[in-house]
Amino acid sequence: MKWIDLPPVWLGLFLGLVWWAPQFGFAAERNVPWIGFVGWALVALGLCLMILAVMQMARHRTTVIPHLQPSALVKTGIFGISRNPIYLGDALVLAGFVLIWDTSILFLLLVPAFMFLITTRFIMDEESRLNQAFGEEFATYCRSTRRWL
Repeated sequence: MKWIDLPPVWLGLFLGLVWWAPQFGFAAERNVPWIGFVGWALVALGLCLMILAVMQMARHRTTVIPHLQPSALVKTGIFGISRNPIYLGDALVLAGFVLIWDTSILFLLLVPAFMFLITTRFIMDEESRLNQAFGEEFATYCRSTRRWL
């Protein structure tokens, strides 16, 4: 069951809510021509963050799977901007699809809900493992780099 409880599964569930919302009367009637462009830009930025983070983690030979013990503390590159660039990318993808699909703008409230869920379900445990593995080095990193952005 632990292998089903992964951030991409949660992102998929949230995206499913956004996708199906218009079917239940939560459609948007937007006459703003650039809103789709902003949505696609957010999706692209989110995917780029994820790809960069995964590449950096692979370079440091540490895991991207939340339930596993990390073998390295990655602090440079994209990880110098956010301690959780993959999760930040997920949130940007979710926000982007709210704008792209004909969903009520109120569904942007799912983004902070998603972030809360990811923080409580994954980030807190990951940070605990990182703290156990890297101690003061991780504490110093936390003081200099924000959790999300």
